[in-house]
Amino acid sequence: MATNPLHQLAAQGQSAWLDYIRRDLIESGGLAKLVADGELRGITSNPSIFEKAIAGSREYDSLLEAALRETRDPVAVYERLAVRDIQDAADALRPVYDETGGRDGFVSLEVSPHLAHDTAKTVAEARRLWGAVDKPNLMIKVPGTPAGVPAFAQLIGEGINVNVTLLFSREAHWRVAEAYIEAIERRAANHRDFGRIASVASFFVSRIDTAVDKQLAARAALAFSDPERMQLVGLMGRAAIANAKLAYQTYLELFGTSRWKSLAAQGAQPQRVLWASTSTKNPEYRDVVYVEELIGRDTVNTLPPATLDAFRDHGRVRPSLTEDVAGARRVMGDLAAVGISMDEVTARLLDEGVQLFADAYDKLIAAIGERVRSGVAA
Repeated sequence: MATNPLHQLAAQGQSAWLDYIRRDLIESGGLAKLVADGELRGITSNPSIFEKAIAGSREYDSLLEAALRETRDPVAVYERLAVRDIQDAADALRPVYDETGGRDGFVSLEVSPHLAHDTAKTVAEARRLWGAVDKPNLMIKVPGTPAGVPAFAQLIGEGINVNVTLLFSREAHWRVAEAYIEAIERRAANHRDFGRIASVASFFVSRIDTAVDKQLAARAALAFSDPERMQLVGLMGRAAIANAKLAYQTYLELFGTSRWKSLAAQGAQPQRVLWASTSTKNPEYRDVVYVEELIGRDTVNTLPPATLDAFRDHGRVRPSLTEDVAGARRVMGDLAAVGISMDEVTARLLDEGVQLFADAYDKLIAAIGERVRSGVAA
């Protein structure tokens, strides 16, 4: 019998998480089975996922009825539904958390995207959600915005696990990793325990190619010669993986220093890189390309259900993250040479990412508001 590719990932030091949560996945036993089969090591959620789950189904009617007996505030109702899902998912993943000594088995819950540019309110909401869920294998998701990074550092300093999300640029990832190390150092200096503090840096992948390919296609359409057109077309589908590989080099450098190793010797866990947005948006690309090309130790890949199924079926596993790093640097140089600014691309993607999550959150709250006003059965 062929080895399950999802199991092979673990042998390479990578954890497969599911970028999806829904009531029926929990109640049907599907999540527990994925965990028991050793295919799944964690879960991530976001406002878009909850919007599709709660607003797009009747699976939450009984929970809605219970919530409405306590409050008519749509935001409070949503939070009760989300917290219940997160708590139940955390319980299903608890065996992984215990077996790995707190390294894996996490489920993520995001603060309101409307707080992305407010440090103090992000910290306050993260503390509140941490207390409401009350599970050691929870990660609070905080955006990697200029306001989100200091909030993240504060929360790590308080012993709250954090998933820093919406990272697109290597510079942003470096700032987050530095903030993590500094927060762990402060706890060490104050003789505070940090052995069970965990964090991941969610570095987004496929959206990079979507944005860069659009620019390359526009330039190719205006190219003056076939060689110029071929050069531009040849760069399509290469930016995201190159960007991610170089971000991983930053991880290896920062967490390979004597500075970090002294903390690790005291029990500190590194902040792993989590590859997010790994579904393939362009149907011309291999459907598991953002999994196969980003496999390396001390990393996580969070896959939506369709990508998880596809990788289980025909994924190919090899230690790809450290392959041809020089080639990744050449890709970045070639993109700059044809006028593609990765700084501009990643800055725009961060703004768009915050707005997309805010829009999904608002749509969800509006849908719950309609259910509140018209009755659950409406």
